[in-house]
Amino acid sequence: MQPELTVQTVADGNFRRSVVAGCVLGVVALVVSVPLGHVLAALFGCIGLALGMLNSRLVQLSVVRFAQGASSRPKRQFIGSVVGRLTLITLIALSLALLFQPDGLGVIVGLAVFQLLMIIVAAIPMIKEMR
Repeated sequence: MQPELTVQTVADGNFRRSVVAGCVLGVVALVVSVPLGHVLAALFGCIGLALGMLNSRLVQLSVVRFAQGASSRPKRQFIGSVVGRLTLITLIALSLALLFQPDGLGVIVGLAVFQLLMIIVAAIPMIKEMR
């Protein structure tokens, strides 16, 4: 009997810190955008942040399922889930960006910002440890 695998504590902590930072950034963007008259762009940015959060959590769960080897063809299933998830998120982001131009481009920006947040949040502890 194999032990049950879960998302590692470090990865889960990085994800949680990134979600908190993303939510704070989304609120700041909304507050700043109101007097500037770009509320829709900020809302779409928040949607992009949310899609980034969803993607990151699904990546973690997918990796855990792959590591457990629950399928007879886990590699094929893992690749399929990666391609499917990225395709769906890309289609949602591009559709919103194209349908609601120019404000809809905020979705793409929100996705990119969340990915940067994930990298920064993961890098900070490593940088501190190197000192």
